[in-house]
This record gives sequence, structure tokens and C-alpha cells, in this order.
Amino acid sequence: MLKSNPDNETTPSKIGNVLHPVADVQSAVEFYRDALGLAPRFVDGDRYAALDAGGTVLALAGPEEDLTRGTPAASFKVSDVKATLGALVEAGGRVLREPAQGPHEIRAVAQDPWGNTIIVYGPH
Repeated sequence: MLKSNPDNETTPSKIGNVLHPVADVQSAVEFYRDALGLAPRFVDGDRYAALDAGGTVLALAGPEEDLTRGTPAASFKVSDVKATLGALVEAGGRVLREPAQGPHEIRAVAQDPWGNTIIVYGPH
């Protein structure tokens, strides 16, 4: 979804993270830290962790935060989740999970026309 800025130009949505569902967040943090050198930026117990992957965030979602039922997905930060879902559907995608309030944002799950899972999230 393109969003307007004050100069009347449009900017694309931003990938906020790439989500990997994991059964054990702490073990996954240790794996990606030890095997690939990714530094943890934020760890929320067994729920979620964000690792610095060189300009991209690798998000590790425990079972409680697994929005995609085990499918890795790019997560796009958008200004308006509902409007973005409308644009995705209009362009041939489909909504898998309607917008819902998460711990820090509103989030939804969609699928592109080729079956790839997409998470969209934004402010309350």
C-alpha cells in the first residue's frame, strides 16, 4: 500500500521483519546467535524475539505469537492495516486472518495470489 507523505509523494510499505515460527524461542535465539552471529535486539520470554540480521529483523515467534500456523512470512509495517488488506484483496490476494489487536500493534495475515503468506501490522 502506498502511503502519502507531507510532500504529496508516495512511499512503499516497509518490511518490518521476517517472521519464523519456532517451538522454543530461547533455543532459537541461541541457534541464530551461535550459528549465524545474529544479535538479539529484543526478547520477550517464550513469546517473541527480534534479532538483528544486518538491517533486517529476524522475528522468532513462539507458539503464542505464531500468526501463520508455522509458515515463515514477511511482515510489512503499514499506516493502515484495514486499508492495506483491502488493497491486497483488490489486487488478487486474500485475507487469512482479520485484523486483531496484538500486544503492541494491530496485525492481520493475508496471502498473495501465489500462496505466499504476508503479515501486515500497524499502529492501533
